[in-house]
Amino acid sequence: AGCGDFSVRIIIYLLAVVTSLTSLNFHALAQDLVVKGAEIHTMAGEAIQDGAIVIEDGKIVAVGPASTITIPNNTRVLEANVVTPGLIDARTVVGLAGFLNQPHDQDQIDRTDPIQPELRAIDAYNPNERLVEWLRSFGITTIHTGHGPGALVSGQTMIVKTVGNTADQAVLIPSAMLAANLGSWAMEVGGKSPGTRSKQISMLRETLFKIKSILEKEGAPSDHQLDYEELIFKSVLAGDMPMLVTAQRSQDIMSALRLKREFGIEIIIDGGAESYLLLDEISEAGVKVLLHPTMARQSGEMQNASFSTAARLHDAGIPFALQSGFESYVPKTRVVLWEAAIAAANGLGWQNALASITIDAASLLGVDDSLGSIEVGKDGDLALFDGDPFEYTSHVVAVVIDGSVVNEGSQ
Repeated sequence: AGCGDFSVRIIIYLLAVVTSLTSLNFHALAQDLVVKGAEIHTMAGEAIQDGAIVIEDGKIVAVGPASTITIPNNTRVLEANVVTPGLIDARTVVGLAGFLNQPHDQDQIDRTDPIQPELRAIDAYNPNERLVEWLRSFGITTIHTGHGPGALVSGQTMIVKTVGNTADQAVLIPSAMLAANLGSWAMEVGGKSPGTRSKQISMLRETLFKIKSILEKEGAPSDHQLDYEELIFKSVLAGDMPMLVTAQRSQDIMSALRLKREFGIEIIIDGGAESYLLLDEISEAGVKVLLHPTMARQSGEMQNASFSTAARLHDAGIPFALQSGFESYVPKTRVVLWEAAIAAANGLGWQNALASITIDAASLLGVDDSLGSIEVGKDGDLALFDGDPFEYTSHVVAVVIDGSVVNEGSQ
């Protein structure tokens, strides 16, 4: 019996070794990959016809016409009709909000306090949430996610890739922006504050004034003497962290612009349903917009939303990117690929629509040094399609992140 047990242990050990080697070989191949496309949209110039992309160690090392590219020996080759950079969702709550729509997977908002800058998205993000996988299956390789609408200051956002078994493996920027919210969905009832728009701005100004006065005092405290809330607002006042202000109505957008002017802080408008009414003001202020989903329900705060807002922002030269936003009930998220398709058909145009979920989104989020386009030196993040990405009959046939094929098969 002892001899038999020893044999079983040896077999188990050998199987473990073989499995380990197989896994290592898979990942080695995944880091050395060639992707061929009948049409490659690099977002760094004209589309390449019959092109090829070479990825080594997770980075793009060559891109151009296939006839000019040398394919390394023993390298896996994928082929598709259309190849684009990995898509970027510029604002979502996926990973904090889950698809079950139950209290245990809804961490995007905490209503116990109107101002909670200390809440970190990384502490609530679940990389194994099925919504993350679902977005990835449609070519979305990077998301800007975090605390959402519902409180005056709901917490911090983060930028992650749609892979990884832990938040630490997925994260690119752990504290990207501070999420603030104006309008009816960030108001309290029953005599609690804030109960009006003016109270919202008053509370934000009071907090910013308080931190600013602390920092300006002679013998101002060092970072280790400040509490965490003060440190976050210090980062905002110093220009190290933008304040992402969810504002749909024009009066709320103008309130955000006044905050920027008064405190000299970087403001990014989130939503902007009525931003087309303030094109001159937004442009003059130098403010960027993370625009609401094109097909968002046009009711409540968004009753004056328009399908053509993306086109108007583009024509006005205002930097913007499309987002999936926050959905209050299942399926809990939209898909920016589809939102961009509708924007393309409503004046934005094909190329600009693709830019709004690739290079323009990367630029607005400050990650365009590694993401958003297919260029040598950038991350090997790609979306492969069997046809026009904005045509509803097309499918995603593969998704590549850091050179690894993370999704394969028609979606």
